[in-house]
Amino acid sequence: MASSVLAGFRALPLSDVQLSLAVVLKCGQSFRWTCYPLPSSPGTSPTHEYRLCLRDRVVCLRQSSDYLFYRSVFPGEHLSAEQEAASDEETLIWLKDYFQLDVDLLKLYDQWSDRDQVFNKLKSRFSGIRVLRQDPWENLVSFICSSNNNIPRITKMVHALCKQYSPSLISLPPPELSESDSQGSAGYHSFPPPSLLAAPEVKSTLRGLGFGYRADYIQRTAKMLVDTHGSSISNSESREKCEEWLTGLRGMSTEAAREELLKFVGVGRKVADCVLLMSLDKKEVIPVDTHVHQIAIKHYGLRTVGGSKGKGAMTPRIYNEVATKLADIWGGYAGWAHTVLFTADLKAFSSFGIEPPTPATSVMNVGASTLTSSSPSKRKHSETQNEVEMQKKVILMGAAVAAIAAAATAVAVAHDIPSLLEDDSDVISSVEEDANSLTSRRVKRRRC
Repeated sequence: MASSVLAGFRALPLSDVQLSLAVVLKCGQSFRWTCYPLPSSPGTSPTHEYRLCLRDRVVCLRQSSDYLFYRSVFPGEHLSAEQEAASDEETLIWLKDYFQLDVDLLKLYDQWSDRDQVFNKLKSRFSGIRVLRQDPWENLVSFICSSNNNIPRITKMVHALCKQYSPSLISLPPPELSESDSQGSAGYHSFPPPSLLAAPEVKSTLRGLGFGYRADYIQRTAKMLVDTHGSSISNSESREKCEEWLTGLRGMSTEAAREELLKFVGVGRKVADCVLLMSLDKKEVIPVDTHVHQIAIKHYGLRTVGGSKGKGAMTPRIYNEVATKLADIWGGYAGWAHTVLFTADLKAFSSFGIEPPTPATSVMNVGASTLTSSSPSKRKHSETQNEVEMQKKVILMGAAVAAIAAAATAVAVAHDIPSLLEDDSDVISSVEEDANSLTSRRVKRRRC
């Protein structure tokens, strides 16, 4: 299988229970990956290609059940065989670091399952979810953008920022087309360094791109970094000194690193904890918002405050209670376990890992028609079954809407089509409202 996938790709033996690209790259950790569906083929061939632009290359990934396939594309002329081998080795080192492949995820899943029955029920559906080890500067800016936001819109904003402040490194067509075919090619932009976002005029530019109040936070944070720690290039990787300082927070204690992050404009406890977990190696940290608070109340017996059921204001006291409660359950890698539970509760993954219901046969239809003259208990049982089937359909509809929205965002980001970048939350909400209304009508009718 590994040798027959595609020319130009290297194969790394890796089970999808150790890493699931389909989940990890779409669950709200990183926002710059683009995803392309591949032509369907029999067997266990890869179904999608994922691309990310680094400062000197575009990394392309595909996955089967047993292998992770990777290659890098560079600007300019083709590399010699020796250069290509060296670049492949660099890409492999980056992949192992970025996905933290030194961590045995199966071992962690077993530990969490032993400690937590809620996790044990979810682990088979949501396997392969691990925390990324991202660039701290990109991670910081991305989560400043996350305030009062959702994944599609954050993705739009981060891509727009890169297009505005980083020149196109390379243009590539979708994976089903030849690289010599320029039609449909998309430009790939790396993430800009702090010095490019520190100028005063950045605020108005980002506001024009739809960043709103976050524009001020990003510019002022970049300026604080540059003014305090410098913007000169510090090493061969073309990283600025302030970026190196930010990466150096990995060596500090969790509390000390959090204290430094909280000094930046627009960085509260949750944003700081996201950066600590996803780029600064603080694997025990659990970012808490109302979403996570509701999970703790629903599944882990955390008491509510004033009957809010987790929908009230997030106070420091509630934040600490939730984080402490969940950390006690999950242990040293609590932030990783939190990421699995958080993903499992996202609307976009509501039907992930669930086989679609089998269509009703003509025999079942005939049986259903005879129930009209059956006893009330049978009619009630039939209505309950119909309600369950309707709920399954609604879940699939919601997942389909979310998938379409994500695909539209990827296309719009690649080809800069503003009309496709609208917030999809209203559409998803309307599907849910229709489902709730329909269920309510069925319940009322059954009570009559």
